[in-house]
Amino acid sequence: MDLKALDKEAEAAALKEIKNMFQRSGQFEKIDQFRHRIQRKKNSDESLLKSALTQQLNSVGSGLQQLQASLQMAAEVEDRIRNIQSLIQNVPNLSDDLEPVKEENTKHSQYVTAMENLKHIFTVQSSVEKALNWIEEDKLLLAHQCLSDLENSRDDLLFELHKLTKQNTHDKITLKCYFDKVETVSNTLQDKLRFIFKRTLNTVRKEPTVIVTALRIVEREEKADQFALQQQKLTGFLPPGRPKEWRSMLFRTLNETVQERIEGSNIEKRDEKLWLVKDLEIMRQLILEDLKVVKKVCTPCFPPEYNILQEYVKMYHRAVSGFLEQLIQRGIEGNEYITLLSWTINTYPGKELMMNPELKIDISQIPNIQPLMKPEMLKSLEHAYLTTMEKNYTDWMDKTVETEKLDWQSGMQPDQDDQFFHTASPVIIFQMVDQHLQVTNTIRQELTFDALVLSIQQVTLYGQKYRLAIIDFKEKHFKDRSLVPFFTQHIITIVNNCQQIMELAQQIKQLYWPKGRTEHYEDFEKLIQTFQALRDESATYLLEEAFLDLEVHFNELFTAKWITSSISIDTICVTLQDYFQDYNHLRVINFEYVIKEAQKMVAKRYIKAMLSKRISKPKSECEIIVKKIIKEVKQIKMFFEKIAPNVLKNDSPFDVIIDLAQLLSCDVELIILDLHTLLTTYPSINEDHLIRLFYIRNEIKSNEIKEKINDAFRSKKTTISTHDKLGSAIFKEIIFEKLWSV
Repeated sequence: MDLKALDKEAEAAALKEIKNMFQRSGQFEKIDQFRHRIQRKKNSDESLLKSALTQQLNSVGSGLQQLQASLQMAAEVEDRIRNIQSLIQNVPNLSDDLEPVKEENTKHSQYVTAMENLKHIFTVQSSVEKALNWIEEDKLLLAHQCLSDLENSRDDLLFELHKLTKQNTHDKITLKCYFDKVETVSNTLQDKLRFIFKRTLNTVRKEPTVIVTALRIVEREEKADQFALQQQKLTGFLPPGRPKEWRSMLFRTLNETVQERIEGSNIEKRDEKLWLVKDLEIMRQLILEDLKVVKKVCTPCFPPEYNILQEYVKMYHRAVSGFLEQLIQRGIEGNEYITLLSWTINTYPGKELMMNPELKIDISQIPNIQPLMKPEMLKSLEHAYLTTMEKNYTDWMDKTVETEKLDWQSGMQPDQDDQFFHTASPVIIFQMVDQHLQVTNTIRQELTFDALVLSIQQVTLYGQKYRLAIIDFKEKHFKDRSLVPFFTQHIITIVNNCQQIMELAQQIKQLYWPKGRTEHYEDFEKLIQTFQALRDESATYLLEEAFLDLEVHFNELFTAKWITSSISIDTICVTLQDYFQDYNHLRVINFEYVIKEAQKMVAKRYIKAMLSKRISKPKSECEIIVKKIIKEVKQIKMFFEKIAPNVLKNDSPFDVIIDLAQLLSCDVELIILDLHTLLTTYPSINEDHLIRLFYIRNEIKSNEIKEKINDAFRSKKTTISTHDKLGSAIFKEIIFEKLWSV
């Protein structure tokens, strides 16, 4: 430590502090106060320093005293170690001197053991016979006490032989042979206990004391096993036949009994219709009654550490699991899959068995217990059930299609509910679907969803097969319309059935489709689209038949005869009215759809007749034609308003006919403007349609009208249509085989 440097550092710090004190002029007046304060601080620091030095010196003195004491103690320990070493040198000689004493002590110990067991040594045969008699007389505690005495005598003698330095194998064999029948008594008693434990559930209700006695013997033997094992660790000696492990024997016996009871409850008469339901119910009742006995009667008899109720539950659980696995391996079919799944998932862990009010056993809370059925086996059962369901759907729906085909050929009218024709097939199909879903809904939601998706797919397939049958039915009918007298009525029934299937599908979806789940939703949409398209297609067949009868009358339109006669349009209305009487058997939504389609078809046929180039007249006569067209359009509209007042009231397809007719009477100079308006209103109209229209008006040269039409179409490209009326779609369907060559 550099004291000079410290002095300089202290001096510098003092000067700095003084400078800070006297920076202001007023501080000089307080110089005495500063001096006294610094002096007090100095005195305080000196006192602290003196105190610290004093304490340090005292500690050093104390440490020196302790070191001195330690030195003295170390010297004493060294002297004692020398004395001990001198004494140890005589120990080996002492051991040799005491060897005779050791031999005499061993002999004395053997004599004492022999004296203590003398009674048993000379009475082994009689004791064995006595013990066997007591076992036969069910005096098990006396028999066990006799057995214990014999075993203790044998084990003590063998232990004495084991302690000898020079062991004689011949002596051990002789001794074991002498006590050989003791093992016979032990085995006989074990067999007796095993017999008792096999009948535990029956015995415990009538004579619980027998079970308690047997358990007391097991507990004694368990303690004897523990003592023997502990002795083996200390001495290396283990008595013959130990450990007996009679507690393990007890649980093995109980487990075997449980297995036998489960196997014995199986009748398995597979020729009976509900054999599996009966077997599972018998097994359920058996397990329930047995576990009630265990909980109420066995639990007080067995030691608490046995946890006998839980152990019995595990044994029954394993036995049932094995039984179900064997059952599946032997094969099940049809509804047996769902029976087994329902029993496994619902009945077994539910209130009907484990959670019965008298048991209240939560199987999931029992430690180290496996599922009753492996997850992969459950999946396999569910898959097999769905496969069976699919096969049943296919077979049944094929039969349904065949039944429908037979009904069509039966020559009889379909059934009707109120005024609507129908068959029972839609209701039966969805009753079948609902029954399947109700059953799966009792098992688990995921299986219900899989069954729902499968059902939807199968109903869709049914719709496809149904369509093929309908097409075949229609084609055969149109080849010879005399074969099926009630074709219209059957097609009405088909249209109604399709609509009903869509409605029933929506109901099933509301009942069983999980909220917010979008997976497989396309399957449901496909079902709706399939039957929507089939309904529309079948409705077209209805009108197709009607318009076959009207074909002649539509061909008479826009002929020379038509100009002076209203027979054609009158006949069309009357014929349609006759058909519409049958259409009243359509359900309301289907009737409205058919009326809409009928109006579009009438408008299309009328327009096609107008554009068929059957007449060609000057403007003066065209004005007459226009008036006739307007009159007939009004007549047709009034006819449809009478049949269905609220259908297409605001957007009628007949309006396009009047718009076309106006071109036949307008001034030549205004034609181009009217064409612009027409093209804007009906974007689907093409050049050929307009050329054919103006064929009726022969005072305009063809080249002139073509030029105007071309001008209108060229300007149409820069015009944006704000709307497309219903009538515009008609022009897409009006196609002539040979277009006008330009």
